[in-house]
Formats: sequence, C-alpha cells, structure tokens
Amino acid sequence: MPQVPQTLDALAVRTWCGLALEALGRAREEIDAINVYPVADGDTGTNLYLTVESAAAAVEAVFAGYETVAEPGGDRPASDRPASDGTFTDGYESAVVTGYEGAAAVSHDAAPLGAGTRRPTLADAVQAMAHGALIGARGNSGTILAQLLRGMAQVLATASETAHTDGQGLRLALRRAADSARQAVAHPVEGTVLTVASAAADAATGAEGDCGVVARAAYEGARAALLATPGQLAVLERAGVVDAGGRGLVAVLAALVQTFTGEAPGALTVPVEAHARVHESVTHVTGVGDVDTDECSAGRSDAHPDGCPDVCVDGAPEGSGPAFEVIYLLEAEDAAVARLRDRLDGFGDSLVVVGGDGLWNVHVHVDDAGAAVEAGIEAGRPYRIRITHFGLGDVHTGGRAGRPPRERAQRAVVAVVPGEGLAGLYTEAGATVVLARPGEPPASGELVEAVRRAHAREVVLLPNDADLRHTAAAAAEQARAEGVRAALIPTRSAVQGIAALAVHEPERRFDEDVVAMTSAAGATRYAEVAVAERQSWTMAGICQAGDVLGLIDGDVAVIGSDLTATAETVLDRMLAAGGEMVTLVVGDDAPNAVAAHLESRVRESYLAVDTVVYRGGRQGALLLIGVE
Repeated sequence: MPQVPQTLDALAVRTWCGLALEALGRAREEIDAINVYPVADGDTGTNLYLTVESAAAAVEAVFAGYETVAEPGGDRPASDRPASDGTFTDGYESAVVTGYEGAAAVSHDAAPLGAGTRRPTLADAVQAMAHGALIGARGNSGTILAQLLRGMAQVLATASETAHTDGQGLRLALRRAADSARQAVAHPVEGTVLTVASAAADAATGAEGDCGVVARAAYEGARAALLATPGQLAVLERAGVVDAGGRGLVAVLAALVQTFTGEAPGALTVPVEAHARVHESVTHVTGVGDVDTDECSAGRSDAHPDGCPDVCVDGAPEGSGPAFEVIYLLEAEDAAVARLRDRLDGFGDSLVVVGGDGLWNVHVHVDDAGAAVEAGIEAGRPYRIRITHFGLGDVHTGGRAGRPPRERAQRAVVAVVPGEGLAGLYTEAGATVVLARPGEPPASGELVEAVRRAHAREVVLLPNDADLRHTAAAAAEQARAEGVRAALIPTRSAVQGIAALAVHEPERRFDEDVVAMTSAAGATRYAEVAVAERQSWTMAGICQAGDVLGLIDGDVAVIGSDLTATAETVLDRMLAAGGEMVTLVVGDDAPNAVAAHLESRVRESYLAVDTVVYRGGRQGALLLIGVE
C-alpha cells in the first residue's frame, strides 16, 4: 500500500480534493436521482461535483503557482517545463499573465520540497480550497458545502499551523465547519446535510488518535446520521430515500478517510426500490398531481389536518415553493450583507449566504428573481448571476403543472467569454455564454451545464482560450455521451470567437457550419495588451513588474511603458501581414482614448481596412485585438 499522510498538510488537502471529486463523479447520478428536497430538481449531485471541481482546481492552481515561482528546471523557464498532464506550455508569457487568483497569493514561508523547490503551506491550500468552493458553489447543497470547507479553513489556516495538523486540529476544523454552515442557513432544518455535518463533527469530537482515526469516526457518524434522515423529513420517507446533500457529504468524508488511510470505506448505495418511489413522491411534492398547493402557499396550517406536513427551509410548503433559484457572488461589507440577509429572508426561502472578507455567495429561492438581484445591487456588487426557473427542465416531473417539455433547438453555440461586455455581444448573436472572470477559469462541468441549458441537438463549443481547450474537449465528450452532437473549435481568443460567430449559419449542414466557423477563426490573428505582474523572461526580453506587454498569437512580442504606444506597435505588426477587418475589445481599465487613437491609426495608414470597437468589461486584458 502506498504511503499516506498521517498529518494535515498541503499535499493532504490536494489529495482529498482529488479523491472527493472522483467520489462525487461516481455518485453524481445516484445523488441527482434521490434529490427531492428542498426542491425536486434532480441536480444536487451535479451541483456538489461542480463545487468540489472548483475547489480542486483552485488548489491545483496554488501548487502550479509555486512550481512557476520555484522554477526547479534551473535555467529553463517554468512556463516551458512539462505540465501535470505531460504537455509543454507554448510560451514564456505564462509567467507574467495572471492565472487563477489563488495562485498569486503564495506564502512567503512556503514549505521546502527539495533543493531549490518550494510547496504551498497548509494555509495556502485550505484557503484556496475554500475560495474555489465559494466562487464555484452551485445550488443549495453546493453553497452549504462551500461554507463547510470555509469553516475548516478558518481553523487550519491559523498562524500557529503546527497546532492544527494532527487529529486534534481536524476535530476542531470539522466542528467549526458544521457550526458555520448551520449559521449560514437562514432557517436550518433537520434531516438535511446540516444534520449530517453536525453528526460528523460530534463523532469526531469523541475520537482519539491521528487524522485517519478522526476522519473515519466523522465518516461513520455522518453515515449513521444520513441513514436516519428519512425519519426526520417526511418527504424523504415518502420517497424512500436519504437526503441527497447529506449523501454527497458522506462521499466527501469517505474521500477524507481514504486520504489518511489509503483505503476507501465500503460503498454506500441507495436501495434499488427507493428509486422507483422517487417519481411518485416528487409528483406529490411539486403539486403536479391532485394536491391543492394554493391553500398552503402562505404557510397556513388549516389546509392539512396536521398542519403543513412538509416544510422547506423557511417553513414554506414544498408543493408551492418559489419559481426561481437565484445565485450570485457578491462583493460587499459585512453590515450590508446582514441587511441583505434580512431583506431576502422576507420574500424568499432556502436562503444561504456564505463567505466573508468582502466576498460572498448568495443563494435563495424566490418568485421575483429581479428583486433578489436588485437587493444584491443595493448591498454591493453582485456578479456571476445565475437564475434557474424550477418549472423548466425538472428532471422528475418534466415541468410544473403538466407543462410540455421545451422543444430542443437544432443547433446552438456555447462560448466562454472573459467579460460582461462580450457576454452581451455573444448573447445577442445567439450564443449561450459561460462568463470567465479574470483569474476564475470555468470548469468542464460549467461548460456541460451550459450545453444542457442551450437545449440543442447540435452544439458548437468556443473555448476562446488556449488553456481551456482540454476543458472544452472534456465537456464536448460529456455532451456526446448525453446524445448531443458536439464539435469543438479551438479558438484561442474571444476575437477569434467573434469571427466564428459572424459566419455561423444554423441552417447549414452541421459539418459545413463547423468548417466555415473554424476557417474564420483560423484566419483571425489575435493579440492582447496586458500589464506584467512581476519580472520575467519573455520572448521579447526581460520585462519588469508594471511594464506593458503586447502578446501576439500568445507570445510576448512587445514590451513598452505606454499602453497606447504599445498597442499601436502591436497593431502595426499584425497589419504588416495584411488584413481587412480590425476588432478592438476594450477592457474597463483601459484609457478611453486608446480605441479612438487606434481607429485613427488604421484609418490614416491602412486603406480599405475597417475597424469595429466593443466594450469588454472586466475582461482581464486591457485590450484585445483581432485582425481578419
């Protein structure tokens, strides 16, 4: 048996995240199938998987950040060493262009890995895990899981690190996790993932030994609590299932056991007969059958001889729950978030607000989605807003009130875009958009979710980033497994995606459309202008922190001190090879005059070349340039 860690360190966190992601991947469909509470929308397993996928990606980014800084390859730049998947990066600029934001927050007291190398501390790893889960949290259970991980990080990331790397530290972390998750839910209900988390913490408290002993005790406590959930929630008992969120947490704790012992606990499966009862139960829960949901819509107890028998998180009846799920990230102060909690609690249910230190994840079920978003705007700056209508795409019922399922479109385009401005442009062009904020690349699960949202028989994927090609390929493969004809066009920049969208014709044969879009993207040279974050070697020489970098087709080609001058040099070099159309996408942080100057430059120096300008919003790069 391979050696396994007996103490908590960064490598243990990395291993745990990887094993938890694998476990949730295996259990995803089973968990989705038993999802009947608080809303029977059959996505709890998927939401938990996406949440952990984001956490694992954040941890991997921190390790990659240390590998880049340490440069164990000697004179060879870190960006030209083999990556974890055995491939080589294709340029030096990766050392200066921002990656996942957690990777930049490397600690100055990193633990030595060997001669000339360093690795993240425990604090680095758990903080990245918690942050990744926070920004990637999906659904009710995913949001609660993010707070569980944040609670653990608050204990494990303290300055006196050695005091929290043993079994005692893990016990304290599990206790804080359960308590903080319960506090994040507006109206906790027993028989849910909160109950399972508390049971895990209680069991761990009574365990004496190393991390392996504590982890196993927590797992056994959680498993026992999970099996008891049907007796605590009537909707679970009627369906013959355990709580889906709790089932996911048990899978995550099983991965923790495997991390410290090298052995996974025995498989935990839902009895086969339970699945046959889920549809019947969900039909009752959602009011599709003969249940009169209106009488209970205001929480009245006179509509049932024993009162409303099954209540959601805030006491609202299951059958008449709100129509929308609203989730967004929020930058706001603590006082504003406290006011937001009170306001959302007044007109929604299943309210969960997690996070801290200025960044929050807000989850609520409401009838007025716009009001929930407006409340966030008043509290701070909401972004990555997701609104889901429960009446559409309910996997158990096929829609509320007997509505027919939405007809599939013949073809759709799913594109990753780096800013809100471009998101609007792509959406107007008919694409289904996945927004990639600076330092927060989307995971494959988010692309798969977008493909499902597009609801088409054929899908064209535009990753618009060289680093997302493998992620998009995995999403395309999953789409094919679900019966969708999918094609990936390996666009490396959003301007190439714009060119591809410009020639997209859904009426054409699929293969012809893909070829035309691929040709248009390939005929578009791309560039970006950004600011160097630190000193580094590049293809154009040594750059210093604060220098303006002009990257053409992915390689640093120009180093300058002035944004406008550097952009003009980049544009001249691109047009030296010819061109008919220049596309400029200007970021929020770029001076207003830069686009006008470049337009004038093209008009005066290059005959018969047209220029189009778009506002990209917070897109990471100051300026994107495309030449077709």
